[in-house]
Amino acid sequence: MSSILTNNSAMVALDTLRNINMSLSKTQSEISTGLKISSAADNAAIWSISQVMQSDVDGFGAISENLSLGNSTVAVARKAAESIVDLLGDVKTQVVAAQESGNDKAKIQTEIVALRDQVNSIVGAAQFNGVNLLQPGQDISILSSLDRASDGTVSTSAISVSRTDLSAAVEVVGTTATTAGSLLTGTRTGSAVAGNATPANAIVDFTAGGVEAGATYQITLDGNGAAGADTGGVQTFTYVANGTETEVDVSTALKAQIDTYLTDNSLTLITTSQNATTGELTIAIGGGQGTDSINVGIAEFTGGTAAGGLTELGAMDVTTTEGAAQALTDIETLINTAIDAAAAFGSVQGRIETQQSFVQSLTDSLTTGKGALVDADMEEASARLQALQVQQQLGIQSLSIANQAPQNILALFR
Repeated sequence: MSSILTNNSAMVALDTLRNINMSLSKTQSEISTGLKISSAADNAAIWSISQVMQSDVDGFGAISENLSLGNSTVAVARKAAESIVDLLGDVKTQVVAAQESGNDKAKIQTEIVALRDQVNSIVGAAQFNGVNLLQPGQDISILSSLDRASDGTVSTSAISVSRTDLSAAVEVVGTTATTAGSLLTGTRTGSAVAGNATPANAIVDFTAGGVEAGATYQITLDGNGAAGADTGGVQTFTYVANGTETEVDVSTALKAQIDTYLTDNSLTLITTSQNATTGELTIAIGGGQGTDSINVGIAEFTGGTAAGGLTELGAMDVTTTEGAAQALTDIETLINTAIDAAAAFGSVQGRIETQQSFVQSLTDSLTTGKGALVDADMEEASARLQALQVQQQLGIQSLSIANQAPQNILALFR
């Protein structure tokens, strides 16, 4: 049946042409953008996955830059440490020469001082991006990876780099008295603690925020009575902070000095303990008679200089026979310290370079994977474009023929 109101052939031809034009538009978009999925409307699931992968690629790009900065920072420290090893080798040559009684020890000492100054110069200059790993300070962490768990949770990984102080600074105790309690406080300071007392101890607390460069902490210990309590007079234990340490660090250093003295002198009645969180030191006497006692005192000063990692080099003096002999012992320790530092930095640098290579490979893999999901196959798109263009032309012809069908009905009325 023919109708002048409903042209089924034209509707079919129009619908076909409309679908062809939609496919042609999509193909042209793929060719112009290079993407078969350019928005969430194309395929929401694949688009979401590709965006997560792209965010990871961007993140690893930032990590790669961070690793490059970290690598340069560690490389500077490693090279400086290696240079210091060479200089200490020259110092050793001078120290060995000082062992000969016929050599001019004053001139040798002048050479050692010059080499020491060069070591300090290298330490001062060994910084990159404001970080000097050869000076005291907090250890640094280099962001090295983004770790994505199966549930999508992202965490970071970092490479820790420990500082090694290679300065030749000699410890200088501060002499400027501070306000009482600014560095140390004591609950039983200056009072005698008897062996039978309850509690039989003195407590030394470290004031929060008191640790700064040159802050000098001093604890005195005077024990009397039995052999296990008699300290042989007032003993002074001193520590000068470098400004990067915590109260616990200072407490640990002082405790180590006191414990060493107690052990070396068999003072078995006196013990120390430490609060690992606050650094609070407890010095106790126990197991003796009521006549046994200890006096614990504290003092605090500013204006000091903390000892450097190569402090023996700063104090080295070969102008005397005793000094030359001591220098020969010290120089071996100093060289090993510098060698260990250079080796540690070299090990970290190697790890960073390995991680850099891995991050680059991972970034390439993610980029390839993302491309496989969303990139258009240009060869296929080209062939499809040619076919669709032909289909479009045929569709137009078909629609034109279908539109002429109602005119044929006029022949029936002639």
